[in-house]
Amino acid sequence: MEDVAIDGISSGTGSAGGDSGEQKPRRGRRVRMTGAERREQLLDIGRTLFAEKGFEGTSVEEIAAKAGVSKPVVYEHFGGKEGLYAVVVDREMRQLLEGVTGALTAGHPRELLEQAAFALLDYIENYTDGFRILVRDSPVAQSTGTFASLISDIATQVEDILGMEFKNRGFDPKLAPLYAQALVGSVALTGQWWLDVRKPDKAEVAAHLVNLAWHGLDGLEQKPRLIGHRKN
Repeated sequence: MEDVAIDGISSGTGSAGGDSGEQKPRRGRRVRMTGAERREQLLDIGRTLFAEKGFEGTSVEEIAAKAGVSKPVVYEHFGGKEGLYAVVVDREMRQLLEGVTGALTAGHPRELLEQAAFALLDYIENYTDGFRILVRDSPVAQSTGTFASLISDIATQVEDILGMEFKNRGFDPKLAPLYAQALVGSVALTGQWWLDVRKPDKAEVAAHLVNLAWHGLDGLEQKPRLIGHRKN
């Protein structure tokens, strides 16, 4: 168990020998926080600071101060700032990937694209700090990967949708991964732009994204050709 640096104020009666009988405030007991609760507290604080200041701009001292603990407590739970950052990023990546994967429930390909676009925009709207962390460049080498690898994972989900559609329309399904990366990448970049402007509203952004993607696919050439002079 760990002590939280929070002092409560409680009321108590005077001593038996007191003459006033008035209740006097006295210092309450220190509230204890379990190791698991402390870990979650540090993760929440770290998440907020990393989103606001980035990895380099955030210090262990500031994290510890906001948590009301000493620096060794942060090291005890995460081994340092790098460890804390890696856990925060891993959680956010799983949150986004699960959101997109879970949203793909419809049968019609166009509606599936709409659901994928909404899932990403929902994440940006509801987990803004997390998205800011994911799209920042960090010097920390992580086993959890990068935002680019996350987008690649999401594209794999869309790849299956496009593969079936390509096959039905007589296109080469082997090209589905390329188009999936292009589509998801465009949504992700639009999401980064929308993160700050927030206009137009989410539904309209999703509609325009799918409009571009769907009608672009609708007019797809089986063997696209270059019209400029450059050929390689």
